Amino acid sequence: MNSADPGHALALSYAPPAARVALETLFALDDRLATIVRSTREPLVGQMRLTWWHEALTRLDTAPAPQEPVLQAIALSVLPGRVSGTSLAAMTDGWETLLQAEVDPATIEAFAVERGGRLFEAASMILGVEDPRVGIAGEGWALVDLSRSVTDPSLANLARSLAHARFETAFGARWPRAARSLGAIALLAQFDNAAAMGGSPGPTRRIARLAWHRLTGY
Repeated sequence: MNSADPGHALALSYAPPAARVALETLFALDDRLATIVRSTREPLVGQMRLTWWHEALTRLDTAPAPQEPVLQAIALSVLPGRVSGTSLAAMTDGWETLLQAEVDPATIEAFAVERGGRLFEAASMILGVEDPRVGIAGEGWALVDLSRSVTDPSLANLARSLAHARFETAFGARWPRAARSLGAIALLAQFDNAAAMGGSPGPTRRIARLAWHRLTGY
């Protein structure tokens, strides 16, 4: 799900006000990395750009941010939330897997963990939540996004199936109140996944489902 999606903004509004800028910044970083991969025609060029980001994010732990808006925003709003630049740098590894000559099931699994899992885990640290289901939900979120971009129908179906299994795990019990903004973002991806698999609630039921999650954590 793109961070420009209105549903994404609604879901982030569930987060505590003090954490919203940091969460928005994390998703802005993910958007920047996504743009690199999706606009790259030469894998080597994409890898070089991702390497730059990996090194720049790692340096945030020991040096001031350079004159780059996303990096400066990370230094100001994300790093104070107990998230290291090194941990964020690992997100580039997930995106780099898509620059391989062939995307296979192992690539899909690595992408889910390194992109979605790490992103949601960083966000949960900012929110002060320690719950492994948050990272699992993030993996599902990333898998749904990937399923929309791979051209091989069998790989798209695999990504959807893996996402479904992760969502079943992630939403099997009540979510902590502080993490429900992330839960709502994952639920939006779950709705899209269900639609691709042949069944999804309509717009009104989607909003009602998000409101129920915000209220109860289920």
